[in-house]
Amino acid sequence: MLSYRHLFHAGNFADVFKHALLTRLLIALNQKDKPYFYLDTHAGIGRYDLSHPWAQKGREYESGITKLWDRKDIPAALKPYLDIVRGENPDGHVRYYPGSPLITRRLIRPIDRIALTELNKTDFAALHDLFARDRRVTVKLMDGYQSLKAHLPPKERRGLVLIDSSFDRAREFARLAKALHEAHTRWETGTYIIWYPLMGAGVIRGFERDIEATGIRKVLQFEFSILPEDASTIPGCGMIIVNPPWKFDTEMRTLLRWLWSVLNVKSAGGVKVHWLVRE
Repeated sequence: MLSYRHLFHAGNFADVFKHALLTRLLIALNQKDKPYFYLDTHAGIGRYDLSHPWAQKGREYESGITKLWDRKDIPAALKPYLDIVRGENPDGHVRYYPGSPLITRRLIRPIDRIALTELNKTDFAALHDLFARDRRVTVKLMDGYQSLKAHLPPKERRGLVLIDSSFDRAREFARLAKALHEAHTRWETGTYIIWYPLMGAGVIRGFERDIEATGIRKVLQFEFSILPEDASTIPGCGMIIVNPPWKFDTEMRTLLRWLWSVLNVKSAGGVKVHWLVRE
């Protein structure tokens, strides 16, 4: 499975893909006046120092955020995400990379709420310190899958759940499908995001069948790869999104094709935008 902690991978192409989509989903939620709830089940530490020896080991950020940093042709849809990253680096040099909790805090409104859970005690302590003064944010030391049961359904009708597992255990795909089914049963009106690494056609097809078997409708699938399938590391990653905003597939297809054109290695990989289950 993957080598974890996330600091080894922070700011890489998978983070750019994931956070570009997350940013657009949060912006869509902000278009309506009523409050919403955000749950991040595997929240990490919130902010990553790319000068840390772990980040320097593979320098994976060079496959992602670094390639975007000095470009002058950033699409309008990507600009809010880049603005948040730049806000963490006021000297103009990319050193700090914001994780999904920090990106979300930059975008939510005073009426919205954030719940963050993290199981690693060291990471939890760093996360707790980062958000200690923000009353909109609660941080708990908790297993990500247990957090779905503890927090859902929220009092809000609208909201977003990000399940960004570390994939450091066996049978993680089956665990994800089961957790999604149970969470959706408790809270059908929420939007759910599941990030996953591309790990072979058979594995991914099995995951797709498990999602289809839940009976959940309106399931959009994205896949984004920049390396050949025989690469020594994961060639790409994907996202399952349940209850995406209207026309989200069209908007993201254009954005992800541009991202692929910038991040791909020797024209390898590509972009997939597919309705796994329609409404």
